Amino acid sequence: MTTLSNRGALILGVCLLIGLLGLGWSLGNALLRYRLLERTVSVKGLSEQEHPANIVIWPIRYSRAANDLPELYAALKQDADLVVAFLNERAFVESEYDIQPPEVVDKVAQNYGNTSGIVYRYAATQSVSVYTSNIDAVRAAIKQMTVLGNKGVALTGREYDTKPQYLFTRLNEIKPAMIEEATRNARAAASKFAEDAESTLGSIRSASQGQFSISDRDQSTPHIKRVRVVSTVRYYLE
Repeated sequence: MTTLSNRGALILGVCLLIGLLGLGWSLGNALLRYRLLERTVSVKGLSEQEHPANIVIWPIRYSRAANDLPELYAALKQDADLVVAFLNERAFVESEYDIQPPEVVDKVAQNYGNTSGIVYRYAATQSVSVYTSNIDAVRAAIKQMTVLGNKGVALTGREYDTKPQYLFTRLNEIKPAMIEEATRNARAAASKFAEDAESTLGSIRSASQGQFSISDRDQSTPHIKRVRVVSTVRYYLE
């Protein structure tokens, strides 16, 4: 009986030992796989393109001064007619421009004290706003603005609100190709890193697309837009 008991205990011990060894190997292998999954590289991919603007907003502002309101409004009407004629002569259509209401200032009402130095009581500014996709026509017309000045239209200076604003509204058309290019550039950078690290580039762990930005190429060419996006991609390394 004692011999059988010892033999059973030995067999049980061997089984337990084998089980523990198997469990240890499984845990070690799982830990190894976990460590391998933790090996990642995060890279950024850039896509940048230049495109011409496809919309321009161009405010043509002019001013008048007078001591009589009816006289002032009549002068503004004359200036508006001259600006409209100027645009029509350059192939702009009525749907591409709009005459804004005038802004009139009564200098006597604003100066509650001495008004003896006021030459003209009323001063007014008005604008004709152009909204068009004909970028070339606007750029050509801007170079010919002296025509209006020679006809007596007192154009305002180069303030912020009188400069043409060039827009690019075709972003959705180029988004897919730019995202693809940014991802491809990110993968190229990750592959080079994996090669230098003597590893193999695996699948994507996570990816995020940055915001698209649209800016002027430079101050001299606001009608040319630079579009860029940066994608961040994290890859597994095997």
